[in-house]
Amino acid sequence: MNISKHEQRVLHELALGGSIHHERQANGKIHRVTCYTRDGNILSDCTLPVFQRLLKRRLIHSKNGRPYRASLLGVKSVRAQLNQK
Repeated sequence: MNISKHEQRVLHELALGGSIHHERQANGKIHRVTCYTRDGNILSDCTLPVFQRLLKRRLIHSKNGRPYRASLLGVKSVRAQLNQK
């Protein structure tokens, strides 16, 4: 699967235990997303278009309105890389 650099970064953080918190408009559509790492930092690479591409490819999922996390397919799709701290 062809995954862009920004999608790869977001997916890698989600695979390490991060989450994507979302805000909905009155009509139910998501209009803002914020990606948190497992340490509580905010990842700036996670934009609404990146979020929508990951969701469309089923690399992330949410259960019962909770924050989005990496799906099993997403964890398998992410390439191994060192965590730059």
